[in-house]
Amino acid sequence: MRRLKSLADKPIIGGIVKKAMAGLASNDAKTISAHFSKYLRPQIANTEALRHEVYRLRHQVYCEELHFEDIKEGYEEFDEFDERSIHCFIRHLNSDALAGTVRLITSAKDDEPLPIEKFCAHAIEDEEFAPWNFPRESVCEISRLAVPENFRKRAIDHFKGAATGAFNEKVYSESELRCFPYIAVCLYMSAAAMGFHSNRFHGYVMMEPRLARSLSFIGINFKQLGKPIEYHGKRAAYYINSDMFRTSISSGFTRLLHSIERDLFEQDQGDGDNRFGINFAGKLGVNY
Repeated sequence: MRRLKSLADKPIIGGIVKKAMAGLASNDAKTISAHFSKYLRPQIANTEALRHEVYRLRHQVYCEELHFEDIKEGYEEFDEFDERSIHCFIRHLNSDALAGTVRLITSAKDDEPLPIEKFCAHAIEDEEFAPWNFPRESVCEISRLAVPENFRKRAIDHFKGAATGAFNEKVYSESELRCFPYIAVCLYMSAAAMGFHSNRFHGYVMMEPRLARSLSFIGINFKQLGKPIEYHGKRAAYYINSDMFRTSISSGFTRLLHSIERDLFEQDQGDGDNRFGINFAGKLGVNY
């Protein structure tokens, strides 16, 4: 896979290589999706207790591991946008530990800008797809994706079929290890699903171009809206909508999305809140 990636941007053969990589990733996703739900469970943080668990994980990753933020007194990382965000996390079932989290920031009125509008408006050069051109209740931003260190260390080709994390084999089984590289992908899928299920069809994210490129290999094609800027590293503004997501996702990852949706929206939501109008019984508009 590393060799293929090095050829993906070459003239003439680049397109063929990208299709080959997408096929390999799609086939592997079909296998992973059969095991993912046995070990990892996406869930919406729909109670105060779950949201505090998310804030503690974010503190661990952003403040203690990556040092993007200072250590907080209460060991929870949160900001002004969290009150109008839908929070999601993935739990590792065998240990009960959180394996990752992401939030979807919403907006309902003009004085509730998305972070990309408040801090990075100058990064948006393609005005046609700017968030201020759409109804406020239809826009959202994917933010604060965090995967803790023990679920994201890389080991090239440690297991056949995919690069996996460098984990302690005494703690994690081989099947579990094969699922872990998909945690970040599944968090992006979860964020997209939360947005579409709550009728927020226009999504934005600030991310590294190399990450956007990697996501494109599995059929998640974000549109870059401008040149990279300095924002916690070199990041660019990206846009995606429901039609782009629906028509581009590869078949293998559609199966994985099925599993994610089932866990997110068919779970018992009776003991939590639904402040953001998520249709838990509905289906994401993807051609299954």
